[in-house]
Amino acid sequence: MLMLVNGDYVPQGNGLRSAKGDEAVLQRMLMKLTARRGQFPFMEDFGSRLWTLDRLRPAERQAAAEQYVLEALRDEPGLTVEQVTLAENGGKASLTVNAVKDERRLTAEVALGQEGVTM
Repeated sequence: MLMLVNGDYVPQGNGLRSAKGDEAVLQRMLMKLTARRGQFPFMEDFGSRLWTLDRLRPAERQAAAEQYVLEALRDEPGLTVEQVTLAENGGKASLTVNAVKDERRLTAEVALGQEGVTM
């Protein structure tokens, strides 16, 4: 898997940097969390519904975020989501996902804006 930072491929020498190990798992997690579920033809289950959180009442958002994260990451082999934290402040929000894979702890952070997921 090629390494992405802020949506851009990372150069390395004459090519592009590859993500390996935990870095690759985090890349896949971030891709699945930030992609809008249903936007890819023939991959209707890829991505998340996090971009729809702003349509919900504030009291419903944490539970919905947990559900949407579990949906998005359920096909990641050996990954267990331990905690999902939604922090909102002034119309913007951030999401922190704590997970475990092969006894290693991983943390993915995603910025959420007024139109849902941003990166």
